[in-house]
This record gives sequence, structure tokens and C-alpha cells, in this order.
Amino acid sequence: MQVWSKRWSAWCFAALLPLLAAGAAHAQDIKVGYVNSERILRDSAPARAAAQKLEQEFAKRDRELQELGVRLKQQAERFEKDAPVLSEADRNRRQRELAEMDRDLQRRQREFREDINQRRNEELQGLLERAQRIVRQIAEQEKFDLVVQDAVFFSSRVDITDKVLKALNNGK
Repeated sequence: MQVWSKRWSAWCFAALLPLLAAGAAHAQDIKVGYVNSERILRDSAPARAAAQKLEQEFAKRDRELQELGVRLKQQAERFEKDAPVLSEADRNRRQRELAEMDRDLQRRQREFREDINQRRNEELQGLLERAQRIVRQIAEQEKFDLVVQDAVFFSSRVDITDKVLKALNNGK
């Protein structure tokens, strides 16, 4: 049985050798490019503009939440100071008020995070779509056979990220 297995392996190797050689020769004709999407999302002018736009859009709500947090902290400190002299009913009422303020603050913070994440995703989606169109244009113009993102290893020879950044920054 082992003899047959060795012959089969040798025959398969012999049959595949010409295919491997042809594939290697053909692989030399393939033009590959690489795009670092992290750099696109971090360094491009549209990404920076989107980040600034989001900051302006949400700055007022962020300030309001910070002010509400400060007020809650101040009231909690005042309660801690006044608690020994308050009646049982006043102490319970103020504890409920503080707990309600805390729940309200947490709810508003959660909604704020959800809203800003949704808007960020919308902005990034638009940027990624523009970047993909530019990558396709570059690939067609420069006759790339394959363009990949997020590779484990790539040579600077195949990195076209700077070309994509330049096109994005020029508003193409």
C-alpha cells in the first residue's frame, strides 16, 4: 500500500510541476497594489474635515452633558455635607433626586454616544465610497490586476496609498 501511495504522490507531483511553472511565469505579469485604509481614514483631508464637522455638530450637546455632570457632582457633594442635618424625609427625597439626575445623565450620555457613532459611520461610509472609486480609477488607469487592503505584509513598491490620498485631497 505504501508503494502505491509513493507512486501516486510522485505522479501527482510530476503532473503538477508544469502547471506550477506556468503559474509562476504568469504570476510575473500580475500587477498588484496595496491601499492602507487606516491611513486614508486618518490622514486624508476629507477625513479631517468630517471629524471637524462632527465635533462642531456635537460640541453643544457635549458641553451640556459636561455641565450636567458638574451640577450632579456639586449636588452630590452638597448632599453629603448636608445629610447629617437633614430630616429623614428630606434625605430620602434628595437621594431620589440625585439618583434620577444620575439616570438622566447616563441616558443622555448613551444617546449622545449612539448619535455620534451613527454620524461618524455615515461620514466614514461616504469617505470610503469615494476612496474606493478613486482606487478603481487608479487601478484602471495604471492597469492593476489586483488591489488589496489591510495586508499582513506589503512592499512599498506596491503601496498606492499616497496616490489615493492625493486624489482624495484634491477633491477628485
